[in-house]
Amino acid sequence: MADFENCVSCSSSPLELFERVTAQGEKVRSLKAGKASTDEIDAAVKLLLSLKVNYKTATGQDYKAGSPPVDFSPISNNGPMTAQDEDFVDPWTVQTSNAKGVDYDKLIVRFGSSKIDKELINRIERITGKTPHHFLRRGIFFSHRDMNQILDAYENKKPFYLYTGRGPSSEAMHVGHLIPFIFTKWLQEVFNVPLVIQLTDDEKYLWKDLTIQKACEYAIENAKDIIACGFDINKTFIFSDLDYLGMSSGFYKNVVKIQKHVTFNQVKGIFGFTDSDCIGKISFPAIQAAPSFSSSFPQIFKDKKDIQCLIPCAIDQDPYFRMTRDVAPRIGYLKPALLHSIFFPALQGAQTKMSASDPNSSIFLTDTPKQIKTKINKHAFSGGKDTIEEHRKYGGNCEVDVSYMYLTFFLEDDDKLEKMKQAYTSGALLTGELKKVLIETLQPLIAAHQQRRKQITDEMVKQFMTPRKLAFDF
Repeated sequence: MADFENCVSCSSSPLELFERVTAQGEKVRSLKAGKASTDEIDAAVKLLLSLKVNYKTATGQDYKAGSPPVDFSPISNNGPMTAQDEDFVDPWTVQTSNAKGVDYDKLIVRFGSSKIDKELINRIERITGKTPHHFLRRGIFFSHRDMNQILDAYENKKPFYLYTGRGPSSEAMHVGHLIPFIFTKWLQEVFNVPLVIQLTDDEKYLWKDLTIQKACEYAIENAKDIIACGFDINKTFIFSDLDYLGMSSGFYKNVVKIQKHVTFNQVKGIFGFTDSDCIGKISFPAIQAAPSFSSSFPQIFKDKKDIQCLIPCAIDQDPYFRMTRDVAPRIGYLKPALLHSIFFPALQGAQTKMSASDPNSSIFLTDTPKQIKTKINKHAFSGGKDTIEEHRKYGGNCEVDVSYMYLTFFLEDDDKLEKMKQAYTSGALLTGELKKVLIETLQPLIAAHQQRRKQITDEMVKQFMTPRKLAFDF
């Protein structure tokens, strides 16, 4: 029995180990209180000590009652990671000391997801008959959960739907916010499926210094930017949590089901909540999880509960959906599948992601051509050498150069991108010249977005955000 327990513990997450130790401790106390036999108590104590050893091996910390581990993610079999080699990633903060950015291969291991490999990309191309998006070809979307299940369903003529979202923390979105929407639009067009887009204005009210009115205003303004990406109104439903939660009994019922199956210790372990956090934060993860289930949208899917969901998102959102996938089978639903993107780096370097709260780290969708040029020339971290002579001799480093990183997102021509990489690495292309290419790429892209956004009226937003049947029959 002990060998079996040790085997199970090896594949368990720190939070699962914590809960096993807690449960076993309660069992020991119960046996002692019930005056069980000495042999039975000794066996239970032996197992408790073994579980505590496994917990310390996995976390590097002694078990302490009432203090679950902060990280819900699986730990490497090589032992606990040190502060020097571990990137910090959660839904609110991304930080690394490496100028190249987060080590995404390590993150795949920590989060227990699967790498998007050439075989999967080829399968997408074969099934859809379309050239894979450059976000797939270049590893911008790099990780997945159960994407092959989605492709199996598509091949067997079974429906699925897309779900992504945006936390409206500011009136203006930045270029990094476009990434999931650009890719989601491609997925919707290629697979011809419904899409739901969640605006978590409730989350931003709870986490930020915002009034409810301001959070609602930001949601509407962000919706205009999302619509300007070109989504089909007949296939897309955009909703605000503060509005839709009160309209849809199906949605709220799923929120309550999820809440019942996730303990306070679990959300503390997954998200790092403390006893001083408001109860709104503690209950919010269930609201972000609920759109993963088709019964949350009866106006679209009627009474169907077996339509699988595919979620394209940045990998910092994965903790929400690991929780969701854990809960799903316990409430009779299919686990959502996921496609994870890398982070869009700040102008100052890939050690953190671009943030709307820092205007100097971001290029906003409202910026003028002059502002774009100034920000890139002044703030974009360079992988070039200190002098022209040194750069010509030794070349630049594309792995840390922010201008090159941005071009991998927005320059669609693979051949041109590769030529620039070779020229910059050899020293033939200078930093200023590389920045000029980026400026000339972003200026028309953002100007075109601004023109499309001007055409978005309040009435169009209302139509997108009205619960209704979409152009699909279920």
